[in-house]
Amino acid sequence: MAARQKLIGALAFLALAVVAPFAPAWLVSLATIAFANGLVVLGLVILWRAGLVPFGQALFYATGAYTVALLGRYTGMRDVFVMVAAGAAAAGLVAFVTGFLLARYRDIFFAMLSLAMSMILYGVLVKTETLGSTDGFHVATGTFLGYAPQGTAHDLALYWLVLAVCALAALAVATYFDSVAGVLAAPVRDNEIRVEFLGISVNRLIHLKLVIAGLLAGVGGALAALVVEHVDPNMAYWTTSGGFVFVTILAGAGSVAAAFVGSLAFELARSIAVAVVPGEWQIALGTALLLTILFLPEGLGSLVTRLRRPRVLDRVAPPKTAPEKTGAA
Repeated sequence: MAARQKLIGALAFLALAVVAPFAPAWLVSLATIAFANGLVVLGLVILWRAGLVPFGQALFYATGAYTVALLGRYTGMRDVFVMVAAGAAAAGLVAFVTGFLLARYRDIFFAMLSLAMSMILYGVLVKTETLGSTDGFHVATGTFLGYAPQGTAHDLALYWLVLAVCALAALAVATYFDSVAGVLAAPVRDNEIRVEFLGISVNRLIHLKLVIAGLLAGVGGALAALVVEHVDPNMAYWTTSGGFVFVTILAGAGSVAAAFVGSLAFELARSIAVAVVPGEWQIALGTALLLTILFLPEGLGSLVTRLRRPRVLDRVAPPKTAPEKTGAA
């Protein structure tokens, strides 16, 4: 079943890549930023399965974005592959260092501490003129191994890059979920003490999850900076982290694909709400979140599970047998 799901996912990414040249430019742009943000949501799914809800993923998102911007501004580097790798490395390093402290806390303490760290970065960015202060600064247009496409070709190249990175990340995270560290997420969430009695360090497991989630957020931020071609302190603000949590609730933690589906659904819903009710679009999104919590508490990903459940039950249900007839003595 796992191999089949990976094959379906690969075909889905391939289909998305093929239809892009025929799609409207605005939809390609929206999907590009949605899938880039989906990487951050994918990292949240990893933490979500272990019972951790961080409100500070914008810390790593902004780190990846600003790394790309600073590289282009002060070194002249414009190759997208080098800049994305640098953004991932910087965010991963920050996640590794902060993870030693975050891994020791749970529940609301974990959420608030991660939020505080994100807001520290926000304060530094706002107060530092070298980093653009409140206005941020422009990100240099990226090149692809020396090739510099223009206009629509550049937008398509970025879209395909984001799609390829998402496909690799989805495969890596799906493999991680099948590993021992990934499978132990539910036991860690339900009863840490029993996991410790097995001789496994829960703090190390959570630290690993934090680093992976930070790497994914850094890659997402780096790609988003290349797409938007601008960075500003709002990337580290608490509302950005809250938006990622919003999408995670909408998507659910049931599958890897749900992170990208939920992110795309969120961007589409927000764009439509802003176009239809520009003054009350937040109310529309809040209503969508409320309905999701009420009727799909496990997120959009649970729809696939519900559709598959009857088939699974049919396979495992025992065959019906006719009742035995008892004759009169």
